[in-house]
Amino acid sequence: MSPSLMIFFPAIICFFLAVHRVRRKSSSNLSFPPGPKGLPVLGNLLDINGSQPWVSFTQWASTRGDIIYCELFGLQVIVLQSQKVAKALLEHRSSNYSDRPPISSTKAMGSEFNSAQLRYSDEWRLHRRIFHQSFRPKAVKDYLPIQLRKARQMLRSIMEAPERYQDHIDLFASSVIMSVVYDYEAKTNDDPLLLTADKAIKVFLEVASPQNSAILESFPFLLRLPSWFPGANFTRLAIQSQKNAAAMVDIPFRYARERAMTATSNHCMISESFKRLEARDNTDEFELALKSSSATAFIAGVETTASTLAVFVLAMMLYPDVQKRAQEEIDAVIGKEQLPTFEDRSSLPYVEAVLRETLRWHPVFPLGLPHYTTDSDVYNDHYIPKGAIVMGNIWAMSKDEVKYPDPYDFKPERFFVADGQLNGDTVDFIFGFGRRVCVGRYFADASLWISLVSLLATFRFMRPLDKEGKEVDPIFQWSTGLSSHPVSLPCRVVPRNPDTIAHKLVNVMDAST
Repeated sequence: MSPSLMIFFPAIICFFLAVHRVRRKSSSNLSFPPGPKGLPVLGNLLDINGSQPWVSFTQWASTRGDIIYCELFGLQVIVLQSQKVAKALLEHRSSNYSDRPPISSTKAMGSEFNSAQLRYSDEWRLHRRIFHQSFRPKAVKDYLPIQLRKARQMLRSIMEAPERYQDHIDLFASSVIMSVVYDYEAKTNDDPLLLTADKAIKVFLEVASPQNSAILESFPFLLRLPSWFPGANFTRLAIQSQKNAAAMVDIPFRYARERAMTATSNHCMISESFKRLEARDNTDEFELALKSSSATAFIAGVETTASTLAVFVLAMMLYPDVQKRAQEEIDAVIGKEQLPTFEDRSSLPYVEAVLRETLRWHPVFPLGLPHYTTDSDVYNDHYIPKGAIVMGNIWAMSKDEVKYPDPYDFKPERFFVADGQLNGDTVDFIFGFGRRVCVGRYFADASLWISLVSLLATFRFMRPLDKEGKEVDPIFQWSTGLSSHPVSLPCRVVPRNPDTIAHKLVNVMDAST
């Protein structure tokens, strides 16, 4: 904290102590769920790992059970630590748990367009209808050729510059969703729209972290400080965010809308949505909802895919036996001179298990997005107040030692039953629960599978070498904020059988583009 803010901090503390009301029991004397005792005003802020709050919540579960109560600056937070409890509340009682917390900073940050943050309302239902039409299981089949083409473009880029593999993976994630949403073909290097969107996404993920959200809701004056004021980091962040978000939302939409109106657009979310525009729809309202939901789809698609593939690369480096077995399965089913297609998916069960284990091993959105209670509730004699923030701890669910023994190990075998068939666990809990479950999960699943199997078929992902030429574990950092994934992950990406197969694979990719 800057010295200037420290001068005012005691006064802020006194003010909030005067108005702070902690409701420890309901009118019926039912207790809140168990949780650590916090401090006045700050609540449990100091008890939580600032960069990985999901880890702290998971540690609490071992002694306090699968539903936890805590506070952050007076905000009441309920953390659901198991799939059982999450389904019981967020799905079976979805009418009470489908709202989002009111966030006063969205306009200041330029993120009011974000469908995922909308309150449970008619506006949200319109956004949801647009999403469903574009990303329901039947609709996503139309996008498979685009996903296949983009995956093969990624392979060729990595083949030409393997040291920049992470940039090529990020470009795949961005370009495939840009094509599907806007029918926009991104440039392979420094595409202006993708650069603008990347800046906007990074700011959004930083601001949307649980700690920063709680701080801004409790101390909204931080966004009203002049940008030159010492310590006015949030103000400067807001100015940057507004500019980036406006460009990310408006520019690609105008491009896609013009193509749709002139009948020059290929199949994409924007063109198909305008075709479905009904007479009863308010055109202005519909266009605003379409512009907002398409930008939201882009953000979600990019971050989920790129982050999960980064986790996959890390797992392949650390568990070479898993990588070898998956590649042997691909070779046995497809051969060494062809690239996988979606038609091969049912014949590659171990690759399927690798994808599931990647999603489980390190969920890239460990806390998902918060829910909000519209009324008070009682669950297992625990009182859940109206207006509470409810978070599903996806991390804790993925580390359930009963369901997933040795949960910190990467073991695709856990998804097979005794007869060698895949079990029914598709780890769908990572996409959320209830009416707020991710609509784009089917599209994300297809993008992840085709990119993952294509990478396995073409390359080996190996640990970096030290100065003496010996393999060492990669040194990197995990991202902080709303998402968690490896950042600047060093990796040796080596074409498989380079003397015989690399040239043939390039020829196959040329034929497919």
